[in-house]
Amino acid sequence: MAVDIKSLSHTQLTELIAKAQSRQGELQKEKVTVLRDKINAMIKAEGLTFDDVFGARAPKSKRAGTTVAAKYRNPTDPEQTWSGRGKRPRWFNDALKAGKKESDMLA
Repeated sequence: MAVDIKSLSHTQLTELIAKAQSRQGELQKEKVTVLRDKINAMIKAEGLTFDDVFGARAPKSKRAGTTVAAKYRNPTDPEQTWSGRGKRPRWFNDALKAGKKESDMLA
């Protein structure tokens, strides 16, 4: 299938490029799937498992997804808290400017 690129408008050329990139992605995924199937077949033929060949997957970190207890609480709105980590919240900076001390806002 030959396409005369010189006769295409800017819009048509953009569409052609988008379609070509999409097809390229599909081909890449197909290639990966075929290779994965070949590797799994070779592993099974040898009587091994994936973990035997590549090692067991590392366990997930215990720290992932943990929350830190609130260290500071907004004196005007107790629902607003801050753990003391990361950027200071606006209410914390406003309270400091108003004359409050960090120790006044400890939870």
